[in-house]
Amino acid sequence: MTDADLQSRLAFIQAAEKLKTVLRCAFTSSGRQESTPEHTWRLCLMAMVLQDVLGPLDFERVLKMCVIHDLGETLHGDIPATLQTLGGGKSDDERRDLIELMHPLPAALQAEFLALWDDYEQAASPEARAVKALDKLETLIQHNQGQNPPDFDYAFNLSYGQKHTAAIPLLAQLRRILDEQTRHRLATSARPPTP
Repeated sequence: MTDADLQSRLAFIQAAEKLKTVLRCAFTSSGRQESTPEHTWRLCLMAMVLQDVLGPLDFERVLKMCVIHDLGETLHGDIPATLQTLGGGKSDDERRDLIELMHPLPAALQAEFLALWDDYEQAASPEARAVKALDKLETLIQHNQGQNPPDFDYAFNLSYGQKHTAAIPLLAQLRRILDEQTRHRLATSARPPTP
């Protein structure tokens, strides 16, 4: 490998650093706004924790998809799920941004990363369907666990990502547990403050 090849790969890694500054609408348990890489890290961790019970999946592909799935947010940030609309262009925008971000990479890596991202977006393979469901579940966990502002919409959790989380029995089971946690957060957040 030449120095120029390594410098191109390094340029991509350096450009991807911008993702560290992208904030999501979720809050951490300390009340700080969560970043996209923090979400991605815990999504990878969830996949690892559930690897032995998720069924026969290509786990290397699962982890790669976890890492790639929000990389397109590097250039223009995250659009909160509560603000996304059907056909709103989010997917097209993220895909374009991902292609732009990957420009310094060798063509074969660009093709691999884009194929992983496309598979995830379309939930085409068993791996993509699992990652898509885990992505939704990680968001629900963070919403339930976060120290959120008083007007946080916990009710949103109860419908968010249902079609993805219902497709895999284990993840549907996990979803039921998280929905109970959401109902608890809803009930306790609706109470008036004690004097």
